[in-house]
Amino acid sequence: MAIKTVQPTTPGRRHYQVADYSGLSRVRPHKPLTVHQQQRAGRNAFGRITMRHRGGGEKQHYRLVEFGQAFLNQTGRIETLEYDPNRSSFICLVVFKNGSRAYMIAPHGVRVGDSIEVAEKAAIRPGNRMKLKYIPVGTEIHNIEIMPGQKGKIARSAGSYATLMAIEGSYAHLKMPSGEIRKVSCEGFASIGQISNIEHRAVKLGKAGRSRHKGIRPTVRGKVMNPRDHPYGGGEGRTTRGTKRPKDKWGNITGGHKTRNRKKWSNTFIISRRPTGKKK
Repeated sequence: MAIKTVQPTTPGRRHYQVADYSGLSRVRPHKPLTVHQQQRAGRNAFGRITMRHRGGGEKQHYRLVEFGQAFLNQTGRIETLEYDPNRSSFICLVVFKNGSRAYMIAPHGVRVGDSIEVAEKAAIRPGNRMKLKYIPVGTEIHNIEIMPGQKGKIARSAGSYATLMAIEGSYAHLKMPSGEIRKVSCEGFASIGQISNIEHRAVKLGKAGRSRHKGIRPTVRGKVMNPRDHPYGGGEGRTTRGTKRPKDKWGNITGGHKTRNRKKWSNTFIISRRPTGKKK
């Protein structure tokens, strides 16, 4: 997919950039695989805001995407390529030989009519899903299981992929999208190829209204708040931060503060941490 630009007929259209959806199927979503999702506006079950800057937006139906291998040892055909408002990647509707249909994450380069196979060992073709131990080293993969039978958890966003670096014993070494190298069980399943909508990072909203349509409310800077509302608040005119270390609204240190638990069970599976980007 390419990025689509338009003529600057209005201030909002001047910087407007959006993914070109011309390659997608012009159909409505498959109704049996959609459910209504209630808008919670960032609130939990008690009605308290746990995620700020959420609310409003267009009504959406959630597409029931199959991240696992419910159709093991079956071959399907891509019926449609569709836009999903709940994720950055595109999805495809796959119809299998027994007549069942399922939504799956669409890999980059697939087209309507292509076949997708889900098996322990399958051809190395974009969209096919198979066990890690049968995938050649150096292959780009996505929707990867951390533990066998857990369904795909790794590399599920637009344009992302992990690279299979090696197979060592019962573990596969993966280079993650972040650059981290870690071990996962080679008995887990993964899908071949890079995820679709690779130009997603180049999208520019162009105007505040498009952000509101996505359900994102405005974010107010801490320095323009009152002292009771933020550690950066108060002062006359434009002032500096006023604190030695950067903090959030509740006074928690944010800059350079590691939040990962040092005793987390998965630490032993990390071979190499992601690059920090610091200059030597």
